Amino acid sequence: MSDMPGDTGLLAGRRGERSGAPRDAGPAPEECSIVTRGLTKRFRGGQVAVDALDLAVPGGSVFGFLGPNGSGKTTTIRMLLGLVTPTAGTWELLGRPMPDGMTAVLPRVGAVVEGPAFYPYLTGEANLRRYDAADPAADPRTATARIGHALERVGLTAAAGKRYRAYSLGMRQRLAIAAALLGPRELLVLDEPTNGLDPQGTREVRALVREIAAEGTTVFVSSHLLAEVEQMCSHVAVMRTGRLVAQGTIAGLLARETVRIRVETPDVAGAAAVLAAAGLTGIRAGDGEADAELGAEEPERICAALVAAGVAVRGLGVRRPSLEDVFVGLTGEGFDVDG
Repeated sequence: MSDMPGDTGLLAGRRGERSGAPRDAGPAPEECSIVTRGLTKRFRGGQVAVDALDLAVPGGSVFGFLGPNGSGKTTTIRMLLGLVTPTAGTWELLGRPMPDGMTAVLPRVGAVVEGPAFYPYLTGEANLRRYDAADPAADPRTATARIGHALERVGLTAAAGKRYRAYSLGMRQRLAIAAALLGPRELLVLDEPTNGLDPQGTREVRALVREIAAEGTTVFVSSHLLAEVEQMCSHVAVMRTGRLVAQGTIAGLLARETVRIRVETPDVAGAAAVLAAAGLTGIRAGDGEADAELGAEEPERICAALVAAGVAVRGLGVRRPSLEDVFVGLTGEGFDVDG
């Protein structure tokens, strides 16, 4: 018996439930590192990039900001960091209203937006020195210690003297994160941190994000990769065409979907009868298999009931919903799962 990966053929869809953005009962605003209320950005010509966004990012979470390319993720991040002026709405970072609190708050925020930019002929350490020297809030007397600590945190101490152009994609992304961690940070904002990385580089960045969060920093990660967010994050919000369509803990969103049990058997009618007798609902039968909503039943008990009834079982599996299932159900279509 095994858990089976999600497939849309067994999806218990929720396509009729699209009014508003489903979300868990969220934390109080004072417990959040990021709060937005009606945040909107409309460009010339009437194009709405972000439409009335209400976001609540709990402090200490790894928060996945998910959506297809062009859904408004980067524009939102630019508004949060004061790089783009919103058309409407308000926002807070680390409990301070923006943009009035920018001067006090931004030194406590690290960010990597739209990929790293470094001098290819300089070493990793030399590049960080230039980043640090450009920060008016940085104390030059502690630069060496802080740069060394940042390199150590991202696992690049051994490569500090290596020229940037010789870095792998994963090392380049980690150096960008090191630049964002040159001072103490309470909030780290990463825009597509695994974009373009090979599997090894993706694992490196994923592990680093978890380590940073374990130290108490809130990490806000935008991505268009569903599977990556599901592995990395504790909370998630999903954007589509500028609007928020879901928000909450990943566990809470997954709980919205139905766990199903599937039986592969030559006796489909017999299997369906056993499933019905066990009190399962949503039974479907045909093409050599029967499946049903598992509910609170234990799959071991269902398996024993099938055997006791003389139903020949070729295979039995429990299909648990994936993050992809949730968003297919919410939006009626999927987007990039793996890359």
